[in-house]
Amino acid sequence: MIVTLTPNPSLDRTLEVERFELGAILRAQKGRVEPGGKGINVALTLHAHGHDARAVLPCGGREGEQLTALLRDEGMEPVSVPIDGNVRTNVAIVDANGTVTKVNEPGPQLTDDEVEQLLEATVAQTDASWVVGSGSLPPHAPVGLFADLTRRAHEAGSRVAIDASGPSLTAAIEAGPDLVKPNREALAEATGMKVTTIGEAIAAAEQLRERGVGAVLAGLGEDGVILVDDQGAVHGYVSVRLSRSSVGAGNATLAGYLSVDRDDRQQSLRAAVAFGAAAASLPGSKPPAPADVRPDRVVVTDPPELRRVLRSATPTIIGVPPRSSRKAPMILP
Repeated sequence: MIVTLTPNPSLDRTLEVERFELGAILRAQKGRVEPGGKGINVALTLHAHGHDARAVLPCGGREGEQLTALLRDEGMEPVSVPIDGNVRTNVAIVDANGTVTKVNEPGPQLTDDEVEQLLEATVAQTDASWVVGSGSLPPHAPVGLFADLTRRAHEAGSRVAIDASGPSLTAAIEAGPDLVKPNREALAEATGMKVTTIGEAIAAAEQLRERGVGAVLAGLGEDGVILVDDQGAVHGYVSVRLSRSSVGAGNATLAGYLSVDRDDRQQSLRAAVAFGAAAASLPGSKPPAPADVRPDRVVVTDPPELRRVLRSATPTIIGVPPRSSRKAPMILP
């Protein structure tokens, strides 16, 4: 079983518009409300593919009630920790090219007791093969929350994967998780290194391993995903005709990796890339179904092309149409 902790979950409202224009009155063509939060999305994706997954989350207010009801509608019974505050609501506006504009609420402030109850509820899932700490922290939560989770889960005999950024990722790295899943920006920030090529991304990932991380699964935007572990580095990518939404694609990437036995690293990477690409081609944060995932289309380079320049690292040129409107490799957050 895979257990995920989402300390700052949300209700995700997605609105699809033909064209986004700042300051204009826009009419949505479609709209949906879905469970949100990185760890929740990881659990939902695994559940959709027949894996045993359990989501631990704080629950408060009507938004929290709606969130748990939506999860139950998906056939999942979440482990909900009652809190005094209200679960946040996030809004994503997606235009016809797949460009996403997001407005995220900060979320409720958790008390020390509520944080402790979240950690205890997560580690209490004693049959967990993996424990995943994922997403942003709510306001004023301890920056070492994921580091504390890592140590406790290791003591309970579970492997740990962390998908975070900023100070919470830095603190978690020092606790030695088995896997971290940064995007390019988080990888650069955590290491203080330039990440503009595949080789630089691998070098940054190796720095994290030197600091105690077991493996690094890094999303590189349009350039796919690299996996760096004790067997070296490998790179995978796939083409997506049109990215409809990058929301949740990184979570699907992590779910794909965890869905395969970690001893088969190439298959794990293929699944990670295929899950992420499938999520990017779907609207909103909807998890990809088994029929959406095509690992056979994933290109794996081993060894990677170290000098390959990352398109996600190049500056935007005014007047050039967004790449998401052209046939391009997948977009992962």
